[in-house]
Amino acid sequence: MDMSKYRGLFLSESREHLGKMSKLAVQLEQNPSDRDGIDALFREAHSVKGMAASMGYERTAELAHHLEDLMDGFRKTGTVPSVAVDRLLEGIDLLEGLIADIDAGVTERATSDFLAAKVVVVPPVVSKSPAVPGSTEESVTVGASESAATTLQINVELTEDAVAPSARAMLILETLRGFGKIEACKPSVDELKQGVALHQFSFWLSGVAERGEITAALKGMPDVARITFQEDRRQEPRAEEDMRTVRVRTTLLDRLINLTGELISTRYGLQGAARAEDWREVRNGLDQLTRLVTDLHFHVLQVRMMPLESITATLPRIVRDLCRKTGKQISMQISGTELELDRAILEDLSDPLVHMVRNAIDHGIDRQGSIVIRAWREKDLALISVIDDGRGIDPQAIRRKLLDRGLLMAAQIDALSERELLQWICHPGFSTRDTVTETSGRGVGMDVVKSALEGLGGLLEIDSKLGQGTRFLLKVPLSVAIIKVLLVDCGGHQLGIPVTRVLRTIDVEPESIQSSGGQAMIPLAGEALPLYALNSLLGLPDIPVVGSVHLVVCESHGRRVGLIVDRLTGQREAFIKPLSVPLNQIPGVSGATVMGDGHIVFIIDPQALFGHDGPRLPGEDEA
Repeated sequence: MDMSKYRGLFLSESREHLGKMSKLAVQLEQNPSDRDGIDALFREAHSVKGMAASMGYERTAELAHHLEDLMDGFRKTGTVPSVAVDRLLEGIDLLEGLIADIDAGVTERATSDFLAAKVVVVPPVVSKSPAVPGSTEESVTVGASESAATTLQINVELTEDAVAPSARAMLILETLRGFGKIEACKPSVDELKQGVALHQFSFWLSGVAERGEITAALKGMPDVARITFQEDRRQEPRAEEDMRTVRVRTTLLDRLINLTGELISTRYGLQGAARAEDWREVRNGLDQLTRLVTDLHFHVLQVRMMPLESITATLPRIVRDLCRKTGKQISMQISGTELELDRAILEDLSDPLVHMVRNAIDHGIDRQGSIVIRAWREKDLALISVIDDGRGIDPQAIRRKLLDRGLLMAAQIDALSERELLQWICHPGFSTRDTVTETSGRGVGMDVVKSALEGLGGLLEIDSKLGQGTRFLLKVPLSVAIIKVLLVDCGGHQLGIPVTRVLRTIDVEPESIQSSGGQAMIPLAGEALPLYALNSLLGLPDIPVVGSVHLVVCESHGRRVGLIVDRLTGQREAFIKPLSVPLNQIPGVSGATVMGDGHIVFIIDPQALFGHDGPRLPGEDEA
């Protein structure tokens, strides 16, 4: 049976099991006698072993079996010593590496050194005879696996005048089988059998003989022009995007099937009513169709949804490892992880969450403290807060850095509100420290965190009190496929602004608008809100204002701005499509959607409107 079609499912489920194993191991370090935790960890290792064995991934199965045996010993003794937790986590890390190898299409890395290590972790357990009084511990040793066979990539180039090159490649393939096991070839065997007209081929061989022997055998064959070798570089053709798999609850599948049946019935009803020109039934059928499509849309989106726990499960392990490295004592609390978000959003949230936790440990907490992560939903937004009770962010240190690096003039710095000032820690390369540490100086920075959120249509808010701690609040949409947009009229065109970008909408009287240095402003919530006409920003014709001025308050680069529009026309859910060349070059336009009557509405991104090539916000003038 060809198991390759199940590879994506194996990778997905294995990573889920490994995430749970890591989380359980850290919890057992805090409560070594947690019987439920021991049993759960045993079951997770057993699941990985079974799946790997059925797929033929021998080293992964062997290592998972070793960890399963280890946990079986703890089930008998009822406790997990601290040295065993280190051993378990080391094994889980190695398993993650093996899964990464399988995903990359390379040979599973060697596990013999880990399996052969003599580590005393489990007291002796004699299964068929009474325990010997006085015995306390036994060395658990798993014999080393057979040494890994070398994997060799062999590239063969045929002469230009080679006749039937695919047939020649099949003969080369049969010749190479005499030197080892063919792991893969490119083009594939099926493509070779179909007669592809190529003159370059690659073969991956394990358990190979000397290169000289292979060269001699192939050089003796007609039409072979050139042979090259690459060791340990086997790259199986990766599954295409449409081959990725997701697990779907059977109840959801049943609901989708039922909806499909109802849609078919409604279609026939509409066709019959239209033929009979029974317009009342046509209207009733259209109403029913609207309800069914809305229901179908909701349930299809559920297929892409995954719980936040899928990316937060590894955070306790990260905190534990960093505490050991830094000598700090830090506890972590996570709640709301059952909140479900789009899989694409979760993938882009993983690194920002890890960085903020690492940043809190390194920059925020001195010796001991806590990190609290909480997630909840507000309408169509997911909110995730990361709070530490450390030293907080020193606003004076930010001001000094801004001045020392010449990023702003002194007058501009003084004009910044505290909220705007804190946003400067997301400036590329910005740090209040003079030295870079191993913990926070590597990997993503706060600028990448903010960019990742904004790329998802989200926002990052920062709140900090010196000596009291720091809170990062992430606001992201639940789904990237279909979002809510605010529809506005500008210069005779209807445009859309993602609701996640909108802080509020207000109407103001023209006489309440003030001017400072040529910049239109209004006072709002204790701040001077700069105003910009969206018509002018987009090069659209200006329409004289009659009556109140309509404002859309957004946030751009850490500052609130008011966009003047001609009219607010409501909200709607929209399927956003990206723009292709040359429309994707228009500043501030991030996509488009098609309305029910067929006309196109462009989606405006306020963040991009004030990018590097757009107008500068107050305080952004070059120093």
